[in-house]
Amino acid sequence: MKPTSPLRPIMFAGTGSDVGKSVISTAFCRIFLQDGYRPAPFKAQNMALNSFVTADGLELGRAQAVQAEAAGIPCHTDMNPLLLKPSGDCTSQVVLHGRPTGNQNARSYFRKEGRAELEREVHLAFDRLAARYNPVVMEGAGSISELNLRQVDLVNLPMARYADAAVILVADIDRGGVFASVYGSVMLQSEEDRRRIKGILINKFRGDMSLFADGAKMIEELCGIPVVGIVPYFNDIYIDEEDSVVLRTKKRESEEGKINVAVVLLRHLSNFTDFDTLERDPRVHLFYTNNTDELRKADIILLPGTKNTLSDLSELRRNGVAQAIIRAHRDGTTVMGICGGYQMMGREVCDPDHVEGDIERLPGLGLLPVTTRLTKEKTTRQVVFRMTGDDRQCHGYEVHMGETTPEPQAKVEPLTRSETEDNGCLAGRRCMGTYIHGILDNAAAIDFLLEPFVDKAAARTTFDHAAFKNEQYDRLAAHVRRHVDMERIYAIMRREV
Repeated sequence: MKPTSPLRPIMFAGTGSDVGKSVISTAFCRIFLQDGYRPAPFKAQNMALNSFVTADGLELGRAQAVQAEAAGIPCHTDMNPLLLKPSGDCTSQVVLHGRPTGNQNARSYFRKEGRAELEREVHLAFDRLAARYNPVVMEGAGSISELNLRQVDLVNLPMARYADAAVILVADIDRGGVFASVYGSVMLQSEEDRRRIKGILINKFRGDMSLFADGAKMIEELCGIPVVGIVPYFNDIYIDEEDSVVLRTKKRESEEGKINVAVVLLRHLSNFTDFDTLERDPRVHLFYTNNTDELRKADIILLPGTKNTLSDLSELRRNGVAQAIIRAHRDGTTVMGICGGYQMMGREVCDPDHVEGDIERLPGLGLLPVTTRLTKEKTTRQVVFRMTGDDRQCHGYEVHMGETTPEPQAKVEPLTRSETEDNGCLAGRRCMGTYIHGILDNAAAIDFLLEPFVDKAAARTTFDHAAFKNEQYDRLAAHVRRHVDMERIYAIMRREV
């Protein structure tokens, strides 16, 4: 059926953090696209280390980039005008409209003074988006019932009021306490906001769904709001995750019969989705660890990106992981660093302007003949490139604060080449670094990395990353569509109920 009229914006807000709002929002972006609409995602404020870069070199949360991809449109900073990138327990870099504005601690950021300006900016971003797309699929943040933050909230019910959005409350039944979390979240709202909540969606259900039929009725009677869906838990649909909490479910040990790839667990690890495609390669067993014994079993060690290079490098030197990586490379293990991991692999990392903190310089792992100086200016851009010695076109993006240069007289071979510039460093066949995030989403880069070890794995295979992702979005949409009352969702968005 061809859509005939605009739909009201819809917001998926949560009873708490990690209830699955991002994935549910992704599903609805694909569902509305399938049904003939032109949807777009929106999250006024996002806190995440895992970011993405737009075609014009601006930064936004990874979840909104994924949702835009599911909606079949290019990502834009209007979809996530305000991004907070934690750099410590109480400090974050503030990114507004894709550009960093500086670091702020939580007390300073959440004060009432100056809040109106940020509110105005996120409202303008929403207005621009709503003028171009229909419908806007909005995502809340954390819990909608944080009473102490209500007066400075930019992203949950205050944003829904501004957008005149219908709110669907998402609750995670897998963690337990679903009745209390739903009822409490509804009853702690003002009367006006309570009327805005048009449906309740129970997420991550395990087991026989018929056993919860009475439970759904109880929730409806307690809250006076219909349950619009009960979505079962799944572990066979792969959608890029934004929050590092997903790392808790990753494998931690090596495995016989495959190419063992160890990703070093860093305290400030960012952009862990760099390894999702490699993890699905049938030749590979990928695991996350900072256990020195497990690192010795790896064929390949990957040093990932980090929000605080010097702090994580200092910890690697203290806990023996740095020495374990150096020994493993000496014994024949391939080591590859991406972004902050690339910086760590050089001779030295310097921070004379205290961009990251109090540490001014540290020796690196000494595996690459380069040095890094951290800078206040952030590089954010998409890149098209080719691996050294390979003609296949590849795509990725850069997000970093720092310049890495070869040492004088060092003979450096770039890892990648493009029409405008070379990138990264290749020191022998088994030692390399690059600033390009998403490099391992490309078959040419994966083949280059695995080539010394292909005899250990199954026959050479190809992996179409773009086709795989599209298939996963369709599978997610079908899964959610099966378990949600879509007729009621559309009635809510047409203001019929």
